[in-house]
Amino acid sequence: MAQVTTTPDEPWSLAALTAKLKGYIDQLGMVWVEGEITAWTPRPSGIFGTLKDLNEDTSMSVGVWASAMSRVPEDIKTGDRVIALVKVDFWPKGGNIRLTIQEMKHVGLGDLMEKLERLKAQLRSEGLFDESRKLPLPFLPNRIGLITGANSDAEKDVIRNATLRWPQVEFEVRHTHVQGPETVPEVLAALADLDANPEVDVIIIARGGGDFMNLLPFSDESLVRAVAAAKTPVVSAIGHEADQPILDLVADLRASTPTDAAKRVVPDVNEELARVGEALGRIRLQTHAFVTSEWNKLEQLRSRPSLADGEWIIGNRAEEIVRYVQRGSDLVTRTIENAAAETSALRGQLRALSPQSTLDRGYAIAILADGKAAREVAEAPAGTELTIALAGGRIGAVSAGEVTPKTSAPAKN
Repeated sequence: MAQVTTTPDEPWSLAALTAKLKGYIDQLGMVWVEGEITAWTPRPSGIFGTLKDLNEDTSMSVGVWASAMSRVPEDIKTGDRVIALVKVDFWPKGGNIRLTIQEMKHVGLGDLMEKLERLKAQLRSEGLFDESRKLPLPFLPNRIGLITGANSDAEKDVIRNATLRWPQVEFEVRHTHVQGPETVPEVLAALADLDANPEVDVIIIARGGGDFMNLLPFSDESLVRAVAAAKTPVVSAIGHEADQPILDLVADLRASTPTDAAKRVVPDVNEELARVGEALGRIRLQTHAFVTSEWNKLEQLRSRPSLADGEWIIGNRAEEIVRYVQRGSDLVTRTIENAAAETSALRGQLRALSPQSTLDRGYAIAILADGKAAREVAEAPAGTELTIALAGGRIGAVSAGEVTPKTSAPAKN
C-alpha cells in the first residue's frame, strides 16, 4: 500500500478518509475468524451479537442477515466457540465497523477432544494423575481458600454448607472468571496467591457445572500443571459428570459439586462429637472390662493355698537350709585340714633343703673374706683367713693349705 502524504495546507476531508478506509477494508474480502459468542440476539431482520477473541480482550460486533440464516446453526448461543466466514463492513457515515457473517460453524468438538486426550496421555505419562503424588486433606482446616465466580451459586453453596458443618471455619475467597479467556490467567493468579498464604490449609476451585465449551479453561495445560505443583491441597469442584475437565484428574481431591466439596473438606461438628462420645463409651467399657479381669486374676491368686498360708514355705525349707548349712560347715573344715597338711609338708621340705639343716647334721661351711663360701681348695691357699660356720655359731681359722687325706689302715681279721 502506497504511503499517503498529507500536509496542514492540504488536509483530507473526513469523508475522504472514511472513503479510503472503506476501500482498504473492502480489499480484505471474506475471511474466516475464530472467537467466542458473548452476545447473540435474534431479531426479525437478522441476528446481532458480539464475537470475542479467545485469548485477548478484543471483541467486535457481528450480524447475520436473513439471507445467511440458513448457513448458521440454530443452536448457536452465548458462550459458544465458533468459526465464521465474515466480511468486514465499514459504514463511513458513522465510522462503524461490523462483521457480517456469511457462514458459521461450531469449533470442531472432535478436534478439541483429540487435543485434550493427547494432553491427558502426556500428563498421565508424567505421573500427574497418580494417587501417590496427591496431598492428603487436613482433618480440620482453619482457613479454606476458595476460587470461584463472584456472587455465584457455587460460592454460596460452599460457604453455607461448610459453615453449617463447622461454624468456626474461615474462608479466603478469590473471585475470578469461570468461563471465557480471562478464566485461566485469573485462576492462576488466585491459585498462586492462596498457595503462598501459610494460613490457607486447603484450596477449592468451584464452578456450578456448564457445557463442554465453558469448561475448557479447566483443562488448560498451564492451569492443571500449576495445580499439580501447588504445595497446598487443591479440591476440584467443577460439578460436571458428563464432561470431566482435566483439573479433576490432577487435583488432590475431586468433588462432584461445590456442596460435595464443602462436605469433603470440612467435618460435621455434630458427627464428630457423636464419634467422640462413642469412642469415650468404648474406652470406658474396655477399661472396666480390663480392670475387672485383672481383679479376678488377683482374687484367684490370693485364694491359692500357697498364698493363703505362707508358713508351709518356711517349714518345708527349714530342713533343706539345715542340710545346706551342715554341708557348708563340713566343706570348710575339710578345706582347712587339707590346707594344714599341705602347709606341714611344705614346711618339712623347706627345712630339709635349708642350709641350717645341713649344719645341724655336723657339716661346716668355710667362708672367705669376701663373704662367699669356699668351694675349691685353690680358693683357700695356706695362710688364708677363714670363717667357719657351724650349727651353733661361727669360729675364725687360718687355712693350712691342701691336706692329703690319710689312708685308712686295713682292718684286722
